[in-house]
Amino acid sequence: MNTKILFHSLILFFCCMACVQAQEVLTIEDAMKIALENNFEIKIAKNNSKISETNVTIGNAGMLPNATASITDSNSIQNSTQVRQDGTSTTLNNAKNNSLNYGVSLGWTVFDGMKMFAKLDQLKELQKLGDSQLKSTILVKIGQVNSAYYDLVQQQQQLAALDTTIVISNQRLTLAKNRFSIGKASKLEVLNAQVDLNSDQVALLRQKESYANAKILLNQYLARDAKIDFKVTDLVKVDNKLVLADLIDLAQKQNPALETQIINKRVAELQLKQVKADRYPTLRLTSGYNFAESESSLGFTSSTSAKGLTYGFNASMNLFDGLNQHRNEKVAKLQIENSQIAIEQQNMILNTQLSTAFQTYLTNLELIDLEEDNEAIARQNLDITLDKFRIGTITTLDFRTAQLNYVNAKVRYSNAQYEAKLSEIALKELAGNLNF
Repeated sequence: MNTKILFHSLILFFCCMACVQAQEVLTIEDAMKIALENNFEIKIAKNNSKISETNVTIGNAGMLPNATASITDSNSIQNSTQVRQDGTSTTLNNAKNNSLNYGVSLGWTVFDGMKMFAKLDQLKELQKLGDSQLKSTILVKIGQVNSAYYDLVQQQQQLAALDTTIVISNQRLTLAKNRFSIGKASKLEVLNAQVDLNSDQVALLRQKESYANAKILLNQYLARDAKIDFKVTDLVKVDNKLVLADLIDLAQKQNPALETQIINKRVAELQLKQVKADRYPTLRLTSGYNFAESESSLGFTSSTSAKGLTYGFNASMNLFDGLNQHRNEKVAKLQIENSQIAIEQQNMILNTQLSTAFQTYLTNLELIDLEEDNEAIARQNLDITLDKFRIGTITTLDFRTAQLNYVNAKVRYSNAQYEAKLSEIALKELAGNLNF
């Protein structure tokens, strides 16, 4: 009987190994690469960044002339009567009249109080803003990919722990049956072993369900088919060399949220320049070449035509606009003040987030060491308990307690590693230093 069980177990083991080998081994580097290429929100952010880049032109700032071609053809059929000064009159029914005008006009604003230069600088800052928003989106999405990936690693480790406990529970059930068959144990011991084995199998099924759902979530972040199967690496490597002061320095230079507020202030300053430009005169040069032709069935002139060059300039200056200029400048200055307040607020938020996240990070690093020791102790305790159980010197309750303590210790150790990794990811994301 034992040989048959062993044979079946070996077959199941090799089948599982074959399935694992057939699965794609997805590394964290590969996952981030796929996300950068496929993630929908990153794609949208990239396009928005390209839009901001495309808008940075001297034409969009108003520095280039504009040329317009136009043509107008007007026709009429009317019953007309003309009365002259000497009292005579002329009447013509269905008199035809038509006029044709076409040409090219050119206009160029050569001075507008330097508004166009401020506008161009503002467009450049908006491009930087688009790049900052793209970076923010990438950091958030890569952070999600990292979190989901290491969640899978953690759950994979927990699956291994549950597999181990089922092996032990099977051994316990076999021992209980053997002892019962020779009269050294009661039927109750066999039933308790079977119930505990069933409970472990239920926990394993639940864990497999959670693991499968976590795979689907990671596939969603990678913007690929939810049915794609894969396995992840078994190790969680936590960077335990992070220093709070270094992270704060990096965040001041690289954090996208803070960078966005700084750019917004610069945009507001350039907006004030554009508003102030309205105090100065505007000079616009105009030119064109036009052709005009008209025909009339009634009147002193039956047809006229003209063609030639036109040119000139237009100058204007705002003298009084109901104090709107003063109001607009005041509003623009208040917007600059608000943007400075937003920078200070973001600095405070960022420092608070870094400090709290770093404290959590330190705690989780300590928990890793503690839980690693607990797992080793629980493993040693289980080995001793299993040996004693085989010779019948301890109760099944003591054995089950040692077994559960070992499983819980492995799960806690896995959780400690995962939580520490999440703390590392959060800190690097805040510092704008999450590698991707």
